[in-house]
Amino acid sequence: MTPGSAQERQASAGLPPHLPLTDYYADEPERHRFVRGIFDDTAADYDRIERVLAFGSGPWYRRQALQRAKLKPGARVLDVGIGTGLVAREALRMIGPTGTLVGVDPSPGMMAQVRLPGVQLLTGRAEALPCVDASCDFLSMGYALRHLADLSAAFAEFHRVLRPGGRLLILEITRPQGRLATLALKTYMRAVVPAIARVVARRNKTSELWRYYWDTIEACVPPDAVLEALRAAGFRRVRRYVELGIFSEYTAFKPPPSQARADGSHADGDRARGPAG
Repeated sequence: MTPGSAQERQASAGLPPHLPLTDYYADEPERHRFVRGIFDDTAADYDRIERVLAFGSGPWYRRQALQRAKLKPGARVLDVGIGTGLVAREALRMIGPTGTLVGVDPSPGMMAQVRLPGVQLLTGRAEALPCVDASCDFLSMGYALRHLADLSAAFAEFHRVLRPGGRLLILEITRPQGRLATLALKTYMRAVVPAIARVVARRNKTSELWRYYWDTIEACVPPDAVLEALRAAGFRRVRRYVELGIFSEYTAFKPPPSQARADGSHADGDRARGPAG
């Protein structure tokens, strides 16, 4: 393969979560500036609108997801894409005073909204985490997968910073199966939520953020691609749990070196253990 060939460019491109959304940006450098900018600009409104989006059920659901992923008291947690701290808040309650939590996010504006005592905040991206190898027992990422540049690079970093035996939980909203369900969710997230945001939000760009939120959901790679990328990064026991047909929980386990097998992915099982909708 010659330098600069189409095959080489494709191989070096990794796995973006979706194709460029040219209504918002033109290329990858501009995408990075757009995503950081819109989250910085709307951070003060984020929690308020999230409560509208989830009908106030967000804390309960995040707690249940962390329990299903077997987060334990005393764990060292790394929360990637910590945002305003919604997942971190529930994780702190579960790990207790003997646990620790570090949050990483590329948006200083979002992290300025994190008001959780004892949490260390680091500016950084999932594809290049500012953390040493094997430094956490549990890694979480809540609804940030669609905003990454490269899933393969991010998952390799997740594998690197988890200790052997560590666990991974990725929460995401997935486009539902069926045209009517997709249309209903699209209408809600691209029309209803932005309309509410225009009334209750303090920032001009908040309604745009939630339109963009839906567009990334609609364009995102399918769950099977996420599962395969996790396996390719070296994770085992790779599974997807689905709640209400749209809330995906990707869980995985970093095996000790003695248990890592090249063919282990076929034994993991990927069934959706909830109403798949």
